[in-house]
Amino acid sequence: MIPPIIEAREAGFAYRRSAPVLADVSVEVTRGRGVALVGESGAGKTTLLRLLLGLAAPTSGSVLFDGAPLALGDKRLMRGFRSSVQTVFQDPYSSLDPRQSVGRIVSEPLRSLGLTAGGPRATRRAEAAERVAAALRAVGLPEDAAARYPHEFSGGQRQRVAIARAIVCEPRVLLADEPVSALDVSTRVRIVDLLAELRETRGLTVVMVSHDLAVVAALCPQVAVLERGRVVEQGDTADVLGSPRHPYTRRLVQSVPRLPARPA
Repeated sequence: MIPPIIEAREAGFAYRRSAPVLADVSVEVTRGRGVALVGESGAGKTTLLRLLLGLAAPTSGSVLFDGAPLALGDKRLMRGFRSSVQTVFQDPYSSLDPRQSVGRIVSEPLRSLGLTAGGPRATRRAEAAERVAAALRAVGLPEDAAARYPHEFSGGQRQRVAIARAIVCEPRVLLADEPVSALDVSTRVRIVDLLAELRETRGLTVVMVSHDLAVVAALCPQVAVLERGRVVEQGDTADVLGSPRHPYTRRLVQSVPRLPARPA
């Protein structure tokens, strides 16, 4: 049995003087078995993603990384965690600094994690530039994109820049918060295809928050359904979405828009 890379174990979270946002949530992220977190707005999906990203600590239960508790104050452990787990946010227009070139944006994880440290400065710069160029190629952007700025790109291209930034340090897991919801339909398809390709070619495990069940089915073999901060159903995506057992999951599946039948 393959051990999970990241695991939420009976995790709960509550803001001060507020009702719990999450309660007793257990989810495992195993290599090659990406997980989708689905549910209506306010179900706790993004809060759970923040716990898995180490952006917040659970107020009960625990989050584990490679079998050890994720200690947010342990700088050495968190550096290894950040190099293994990267994220892509929902809005490609607000997640990229408009004052920085694409090359500097994509290379930010290399600098913050010290992944090009050591050796002469010119050597470090050359190594960073090479890794940025490779990341841009991997997401279908030309190398000369590094010298340009976010405003010169479309929304879909900006999301490719964000994905390049996430993969430049060769992570094991990509956590994505509604990565295609801000894009038009045709661009969504291309970004989903890109994520699927990266999953296959790089062995990348994708964990995703999404309202779009078609995207979930395309990218994530596992799904966890959240309702009011609790996991009400989880398992293989084909089983959960194809034959939902919980009434809430059935409502989610039934709410997916369908094309009207063609008149006879």
